[in-house]
Amino acid sequence: MTDHVSSAWTVTTRTRGTSVAIALIAVVIVAGFATPFFAPRAVIQDLFFILTMLVLAQCWNLLAGYAGLVSVGQQAFVGFGAYAMFAAVSLLGMDPLLAIVIGGLAALVLSVPTAFFVFRLQGAYFAIGTWVIAEVVRLSLAQWKALGGGTGTSLPSGATRDMPGVRLVADLLHVRGPQATDIVCYWLALVLAIVTIGLIYRLLRSKQGLGLAAVRDNREAARSLGVDPLWTKSFVYLVAALVTGLTGALIYVQKARISPDAAFSVPDWTAYVIFIVVIGGIGTIEGPIVGVIVFYILQNLLADYGSLYLLFLGLLGILIMLFAPRGLWGVFASRSGIQLFPIRRMLAARTDTKND
Repeated sequence: MTDHVSSAWTVTTRTRGTSVAIALIAVVIVAGFATPFFAPRAVIQDLFFILTMLVLAQCWNLLAGYAGLVSVGQQAFVGFGAYAMFAAVSLLGMDPLLAIVIGGLAALVLSVPTAFFVFRLQGAYFAIGTWVIAEVVRLSLAQWKALGGGTGTSLPSGATRDMPGVRLVADLLHVRGPQATDIVCYWLALVLAIVTIGLIYRLLRSKQGLGLAAVRDNREAARSLGVDPLWTKSFVYLVAALVTGLTGALIYVQKARISPDAAFSVPDWTAYVIFIVVIGGIGTIEGPIVGVIVFYILQNLLADYGSLYLLFLGLLGILIMLFAPRGLWGVFASRSGIQLFPIRRMLAARTDTKND
């Protein structure tokens, strides 16, 4: 018997820390689902905020970091999804959980005509166009008297208390109805964050992900290789709108009150999201995770300083862009070589042993 060793090259995305990263992510997910069993309500509310902002940041990062679509009007889908959810619950009597899905689908429907408009624009004009659309939607919904007009409205009394799972959670954890509602919303936000990150990771590792990167880097070169830039960017835009609408609807199920100014707030749903992505690291899945944690810490430490708090966030964002344009995670990853979600394709030698 003779051993013959044949070597070949294979494409892989695995790194030295891939197995450790998978184990770490699994532990975080398990701990996330178990948190309501021992954490107080305030912690659950804070985690809900972190998770929903993370999903919004991942969606914006998918647009800007991977598709090159810098939008400053994502609040259009947050607000429209939230208002669609309110309409389904208040006017049609739907269960809030089903209404969240309606909110996401409504945002998806809204994104179709808006994509037709904004994709005719490039660069800064695209960004301005998305903001204009958001303002048009906000002003239009402010005239909807059935949902409170410009002053807004609240969900019907008991609507969230009767959601599926709320009474079960209340009995299981021995908590009151409002706290049980927060826990159910938190678990939904956790599932939404896991699914969003998982789908983005899967997309970026696929052939469509390669096409997306090619379109971002050089549109004409991508077209010459058979990639349709318009279809690729449209697909990402529609997916981001759907997930953003779902997130907006979920946020306002937990808030139980809505108004046009709050639902379409530029600072809350776009400026903060951009800040999270920039300081964490644009064009990486890990970046928004790091960014949302830093943002939450800064918000709690500096919120009492009023306008100085916003000034500090702006200054920090400028410093990051000047001295660490790849963000905090980019600096860490370049020095350590660690990647929690590796998507860069590398050639690796494959050795097969055969016996004759």
